Amino acid sequence: MTEMTETKSPMWNRLVAEPPFRILYRALLKRLPVSIETRALWELSPRPAYLLGVWNAARLARQQRVERIAAIEFGVAGGAGLVALEREAAAVERATGVEIRVFGFDSGEGLPSFIGDYRDHPDLWQPGDFRMDPDALRSRLSARTTLILGDVADTAAGFVERYDPPPIGFAAFDLDLYSATKAALGVFRGGARRMLRQVPLYFDDIDFIHNHRFAGELLAIDEFNATSEVVKIDRWHGVSVDRPFPERSFLTKLYVAHDLEAISRSRLARENVALPLARE
Repeated sequence: MTEMTETKSPMWNRLVAEPPFRILYRALLKRLPVSIETRALWELSPRPAYLLGVWNAARLARQQRVERIAAIEFGVAGGAGLVALEREAAAVERATGVEIRVFGFDSGEGLPSFIGDYRDHPDLWQPGDFRMDPDALRSRLSARTTLILGDVADTAAGFVERYDPPPIGFAAFDLDLYSATKAALGVFRGGARRMLRQVPLYFDDIDFIHNHRFAGELLAIDEFNATSEVVKIDRWHGVSVDRPFPERSFLTKLYVAHDLEAISRSRLARENVALPLARE
């Protein structure tokens, strides 16, 4: 069955995005073979942040003339997220022609030892939480996906040298701890880094009452920006604009890593843009 073609008028699109029509329209779309773009817009995925991130990563790759990208999940735990990421990567690849390899980073033994103070939120978790069954997970994964087990401080640092990945196009962080997230962000450091000029990111643990900028993932982001000169992480500005469910909380967890060095080297090869004065 072929995908439904979205050729509705702007007025129709505005109408179906209004409550309560958006709920009914989304329920209808779930039953139809729609495009990957429509799925990303209407959150027709068990992990809508993953689909939105990978879809935009592929679009950026095409703009930057990159044929292959990597999609990463840091903090795999039981594996439901990695399975979803693999499926969405395959769907986006079919739709865009951009080849997508998937990588999952995890200790395999649950959360590692903590740093020893409030920054790793010992009030919420303890070492050993979220242990994985690696064999059961690998049985659910295809050759597209590589499961990388071990301390993320070691595996992230040697990622490029050991696995020769394509440029990172999307990364999700669900490591819970400040110390582990800080280590994982190391993939965006150094001259050996491989990434698109803009990389959509998803941080899972930043919007609860216990979250603050002095611990956890938010502290790891702030410290990365304070110490990295060539890559900076900022919120994904405008991500909720023109979406049918702009209030969805996962949108506030989306960020972008900007490779300022690569952006500085980029040059456009097109004619200058002109904005003529409209007739009255």
